[in-house]
Amino acid sequence: MTRPTTTLGLLGDTASRDYADKLRLFNAFAAPEIRQAIASLALKPGMRILDAGCGTGEALAWLADDVGPDGAAIGMDLATPHVRAAHSTAAKSGSLLLQGNILALPMVAASVDLVWSVNVINHLRSPVAGLQALMALVRPGGRVALGQSSLLPDMYFAWDSRLERLVNEAVRQYYRDRYQLDERDLTSIRAIAGLLRQAGLRDVHVRTFMIERLAPLRLEDENYLLNAIFRGTWGSRLQAYLSSSDHEEVMRLCDPNHPDYALRRPDFHFLQSFTLAVGVV
Repeated sequence: MTRPTTTLGLLGDTASRDYADKLRLFNAFAAPEIRQAIASLALKPGMRILDAGCGTGEALAWLADDVGPDGAAIGMDLATPHVRAAHSTAAKSGSLLLQGNILALPMVAASVDLVWSVNVINHLRSPVAGLQALMALVRPGGRVALGQSSLLPDMYFAWDSRLERLVNEAVRQYYRDRYQLDERDLTSIRAIAGLLRQAGLRDVHVRTFMIERLAPLRLEDENYLLNAIFRGTWGSRLQAYLSSSDHEEVMRLCDPNHPDYALRRPDFHFLQSFTLAVGVV
């Protein structure tokens, strides 16, 4: 296993950072839409695919299904815990796993037909440099496909847009303070089509898939929203960024033991976007 450099990313990523649990929750939650996005690429048996920032490996296994036994799906991630998790997740597909930094990839140039990378470019200090490093691995005429969730504001509280807006603003301020970022650092990813063009890709096209959930929720949906968002992203982190009354209300809505628990309300309606931008090398 090639050891990556340990430089910090824009959002604090290092080789030792571990958010495998959150990645597993998201992949189980968004599996229908991610698989729909993969299907839109019309992959062919025998193709070689790189999943750059493969996380815990669920999408890597889905990519391997599409290229078949004569193809290859290669997963790469910076974090040691994620590569370890991906080994067990994608073991049945026979996928190859590498540990590496996108800016110093341990692969031969022009060796894959497509790079798939989801929710990764927004972690880089220089997204264009990262894209160009990925492009160098793609054969002429091959493609780079960038997936990014939440280009549009997520809808959690369909019945209270004011509280939802305040929570979204509080989360953004928390990340700005934690990583010493400017607002533009968090919003530039909305221009992923422009990033593809700036990096030199051609024939760029974009498609957005809506992740839409309505009560009653599947177990996978409730697990993600409760554990990755309500507890893992919000929770006590937001207390300093909301008024005491608003924070108390959010905590009631996020508490499975409270009668106001949002995920069991009959009017719970959730929306999140998943955007796939594709360009040709």
